[in-house]
Amino acid sequence: MSDSPYVFNVGKQDFDQVVIQASHERPVLVDFWASWCAPCQALMPLLGRLAEDYRGAFHLAKVNTEENQDLATEYGIRSIPAVKLFKNGEIVDEFAGALPETEIRAFLDKHIERESEHIAARAIDALRQGDTHDALQQVNRAVEMDPSNPKVVAARARILIANGDAEAAKQAIAKLPANEQDNPDIKALLTQLELSEASDTLPDADVLLHQIDNDPDNSELRYQLAQRLAAEGRTEEALQQLLTLMRKDRRFGDNAAQKMMLKLFDLLGDDPLVNRYRGRMASLLY
Repeated sequence: MSDSPYVFNVGKQDFDQVVIQASHERPVLVDFWASWCAPCQALMPLLGRLAEDYRGAFHLAKVNTEENQDLATEYGIRSIPAVKLFKNGEIVDEFAGALPETEIRAFLDKHIERESEHIAARAIDALRQGDTHDALQQVNRAVEMDPSNPKVVAARARILIANGDAEAAKQAIAKLPANEQDNPDIKALLTQLELSEASDTLPDADVLLHQIDNDPDNSELRYQLAQRLAAEGRTEEALQQLLTLMRKDRRFGDNAAQKMMLKLFDLLGDDPLVNRYRGRMASLLY
């Protein structure tokens, strides 16, 4: 045993209970190590700290291969450190060597759902139902539990934007480590903030539509309309206006229409609109 409720020293006699059986309840990360292995000594405290950071979302089982050569042989350990992730009694993923923390977090996040993410998801559901007060309360709780999780921070920023507090959303994102700024959820929110700020001084969409009816070849007006529509969440309408602008004046504003479409694709993620409009955009480029 160790001082942590999430970290265990494991041998042949309790491997089945602590790893195989326990992995039906939560993922178990098994670290095969040895005292003479310098990379093992560097990796082990990092894994222990991550087990604490994830607050029991996974358990860490440490196997000393010098004392448990039969386990090392059974699991095909040829070099160490070797790390294997068990779920439902089976190995679902693994890595070798002392990886940096960012890579290990990415490895874990593929397989582990944190309680904070469940709470953040409930907060987003509350937002969709129009209960912004409950949404903000729930997501604040999630952030308190897991302040460095970009998914949780992204959920809070999204709710803050919906509440009209774009500045607080930007401050929340700015507190994330630099390496998390490229997270797709965060990039999408930054795009949303950028569109919102760019449209703050623009006329309403109905006013812009009326102006375009009277001046259909005015590229600046059409681009402003796309900005306004995107900021209001009318994304497909914005994409339609941007395609029209590309047909009429492709090089307007140093290819501004194409650039905004790409940003909207990032914002939409895996929405079916992306493939549909990406194909239409490509047909205008080639």
